[in-house]
Amino acid sequence: MALVQELGEKIVGNVEQVIFGKHRQVQLTLVAVLCQGHVLIEDVPGVGKTMLAKSMAKSIGCTFSRIQFTPDLLPSDITGVSIFNQKTREFEFRAGPIMAQIVLADEINRATPKTQSALLECMEERQVTVDLKTYLMPKPFLIMATENPIEYEGTFPLPEAQLDRFLMRISLGHPSPTEEVRILEAQRYVHPLETIEQIVSTPELLEAQQKIKDIYVDPLIKEYIVTLINATRGFPDVYLGASPRGSLGLYRAGQGLAALQGRDFVMPDDVKALAESIVAHRIIVSPSARIKNVDTRDVVQEILASVPVPGARTRSLAG
Repeated sequence: MALVQELGEKIVGNVEQVIFGKHRQVQLTLVAVLCQGHVLIEDVPGVGKTMLAKSMAKSIGCTFSRIQFTPDLLPSDITGVSIFNQKTREFEFRAGPIMAQIVLADEINRATPKTQSALLECMEERQVTVDLKTYLMPKPFLIMATENPIEYEGTFPLPEAQLDRFLMRISLGHPSPTEEVRILEAQRYVHPLETIEQIVSTPELLEAQQKIKDIYVDPLIKEYIVTLINATRGFPDVYLGASPRGSLGLYRAGQGLAALQGRDFVMPDDVKALAESIVAHRIIVSPSARIKNVDTRDVVQEILASVPVPGARTRSLAG
């Protein structure tokens, strides 16, 4: 796994030339890229959500497109349309901006539910169907969506089916005063995004995505993941717990995080480090808990504190 670790360090170092002081968030985004999962960045305007997506795409040499979600956006504006060619007398498919390797869905909650639903097929099945024809998405394929958690006027909340398709939800937060001074200095003459270069090739990334699937996950770790997810379904303040997709997300992301740290096995600490960003957005609290301002992140932390961590077991003993 040394090759994956080296690749990850190069990408993270390159992105951190643009995004200052957010090492954990950059690493989580890279975990999602390695696990072929989608990311929801929920934060206030101006903290670097778009820059994170652009710098990640530029670092790994992927095609990038940005979709500005608005109330008048149509599904065909995302997926593409079939246009009649008068010369050939046939319909030709003109692909929409979704047919890119990294897609930034900016302010995704400003589009209507009908338009939001245009993403469901491509996020889960990695294909898009237009006029009864199915087109496969490019590889790798990643949607990085942003939303403002403060402003609700003119927005449409994401349905549970779509939230569940995001591997993780992260928040950048405001930079510290020291980091904000670095931002001012870095952009004195030119934006650092214009100076960073591609670090790895797309074939190298695809190879890394396959390598992390070889990371060993002990049966005790698998039981620990399932126990955590099951605990969300019986928690007192929870109306709807996490789905099996949450278990799969923790499993695969644990492999990705272990690989980035140079290990060929997953530890309980990997699961605990990823649980909040992968599980919290999949939980729906009950109406009574909502009145008490119960946060799903707090629910995950309570579950992590209550579920016993499995004992260590080496691969030789396990096998």
